[in-house]
Amino acid sequence: MSQLALAHHAQVSPRHLSFVESGRSTPSREWIMTLAGALQVPLRERNDLLLAAGYAPAYRESAIAGPAMATVRAALDRALAHHEPYPAVVMDRHWNLTQVNRPAEVMFGFLRGSPPATASANVIRLMFDPRELRPHVSNWDEVGPALIQRVHREAVGGVPDAITRALLEEILPPDRRGPDRTAPLLPVIPVTFAKDGLSVSYFSMITTVGTPQDITAQELRVESFYPADQATERHRWA
Repeated sequence: MSQLALAHHAQVSPRHLSFVESGRSTPSREWIMTLAGALQVPLRERNDLLLAAGYAPAYRESAIAGPAMATVRAALDRALAHHEPYPAVVMDRHWNLTQVNRPAEVMFGFLRGSPPATASANVIRLMFDPRELRPHVSNWDEVGPALIQRVHREAVGGVPDAITRALLEEILPPDRRGPDRTAPLLPVIPVTFAKDGLSVSYFSMITTVGTPQDITAQELRVESFYPADQATERHRWA
């Protein structure tokens, strides 16, 4: 985005924007918030901008179990429960599981031999680790590249942060850490899990918190799995 386009979008003076970028002018707190809003900067990074300019952070990061997040937590519990009998999970910005519903817990337990501890399980590690879920993904050649694209596409703010980049470096060789921008776009790519004669196929939909004013709320994602075929629709993770 050019300076002129950004100034027009943020409804600020192009001259003042140029002076701020070159260091000739110091932005006010309100001006930083206006510019961050125009650029759709995530809340966590907005706090970083404010701190860099010498101002106090504007957004808090509440513990998911704390009283400030009670209404969000209740909504998450309701979303997970209402999605049964199909799996659904809650993840943070780095793909760490924070909650799972009962069908997801049973499904992961069946595929892994034991259910993941939601306090430490990371979806990307579970999917790419040959000792975890990867051997049970029968269409891995499709799912693996699509998952890498998802990591980049669903990064908060559209750009993977340092922790997400480190996660990609951990699981992938250097030539595969970026998204494949030449891959054809398909309506959905279901993931097919197969083990001990059972095969189920799901596609997923992602839910985020609308109009968040808390860092934790903005970074939460609910992934709900939907049956991709009739056999999966009839299956129950009991």
